[in-house]
Amino acid sequence: MGVATAGPPAGLYALDETAWLDAMAAVVRRRDAAGLDWDNLGEYLTDMAQRDRREVKSRLVVLLAHLLKWEYQPGRRAAGWRATVIEQRQRLVDVAGRGVLRSHAEAVLGEAYAEAIELAAAETRLPPETFPETCAFDLDGLLTVDPADDDGT
Repeated sequence: MGVATAGPPAGLYALDETAWLDAMAAVVRRRDAAGLDWDNLGEYLTDMAQRDRREVKSRLVVLLAHLLKWEYQPGRRAAGWRATVIEQRQRLVDVAGRGVLRSHAEAVLGEAYAEAIELAAAETRLPPETFPETCAFDLDGLLTVDPADDDGT
């Protein structure tokens, strides 16, 4: 006599995403393809990939904005700015150091730079025209940058 398997209760995805994830993980471990919530699983995986892409772009924007602030306001440099640059660089290496997210980072670098100019201008109160129109860094440079290397601090 076979053991009956059950997928998650109907509507669990909408009610409690974490419980749904636990249930999906259990179904996968049992190799019970019939118990998978295929529609929601597909939606969830697509959402995860989009979230990762948004994270890459967001980290690029913050990193670039802090590098612009560092360069264009040398008198206001703070340890916190350098720490932010290092943290964003480290996280970018983690998420976009290779594979599809690296390709995504390269593809959105120009867009992220434009957003970084807007952010840096707002934070520094310098006009956006102060900053170069094009990014001085390629992705490899951003994944290794340390602003202290430029001024010996």
